[in-house]
Amino acid sequence: MIIWLASYPKSGNTWVRAIIASLLYSNDGNFNFEIIKKIKQFPVKENFKDIIDDFDDFDEIKKNWITAQDSINLDNQIKILKTHQGKYTVGKDSFTNSQNTLATIYIVRDPRTLVSSISNHFTLTLDQASNFLITTRIIGNNKKWEENQTGMQCLLGKWNDHYRSWTRNKNDLLLIKYEDLIQNPKKELEKIINFLKNYLDVDTNINKNKKIIETTSFKNLKKMEQKGLFRENAINKKDHSKVEFFHLGPANNWQENLNEFIKNKLEKNFYKEMTELKYLE
Repeated sequence: MIIWLASYPKSGNTWVRAIIASLLYSNDGNFNFEIIKKIKQFPVKENFKDIIDDFDDFDEIKKNWITAQDSINLDNQIKILKTHQGKYTVGKDSFTNSQNTLATIYIVRDPRTLVSSISNHFTLTLDQASNFLITTRIIGNNKKWEENQTGMQCLLGKWNDHYRSWTRNKNDLLLIKYEDLIQNPKKELEKIINFLKNYLDVDTNINKNKKIIETTSFKNLKKMEQKGLFRENAINKKDHSKVEFFHLGPANNWQENLNEFIKNKLEKNFYKEMTELKYLE
């Protein structure tokens, strides 16, 4: 069955993925970008290439979400999968079900700090990036298998709809706030360990945990990316260069980056969820 590592894009999913990969797939907690590959993404074309014919047909994709997961789970092993897909039901088709899903770790981030990261990642202006968050949309490439064999279309939805879709059911759910990862990574690592122990054998000790925190810090991940060790960069739409993935991190200050109009727009649209998450008092 699947433990989902779910989030809206640029909310810290890759960061938590690195932490969990170091925890589960290293002996000493020392992170490298090879072990992160053990936590795969869903949906990707590999899971659908023998099921659907047209990767440009989202209706065909959604009809086969469950079929693809049934196939993944044939080995009866627990696996962790990263996703940005909302946990939606579209028509009669649900993204996942209780037969395929064991638990969820959901990472959430203040939408005001998301704006700069979305802007950088998708090559958008800050105003366009703020509209990205409040608009229902499908992201991911729709190229043929022969042209691109990696990611595929997924229904993202609005920021608040995405958050609600994954956190509505509190059973078997761990909620991680991006801001808490920055402020107290040791505490968040302990939360992750205690949660995963409900489903997996977790080999951990004080020294290993210290090494995990050290080698998966935003500063170290950014340094590793600058050395060319990271392979999941987006491409700049304007000049086709690689976009810096580990961009601002803790230095992302929405108070300095956003004008009053964008700030008010986000707070108005997401007031209920931002208050619930204590982003607004």
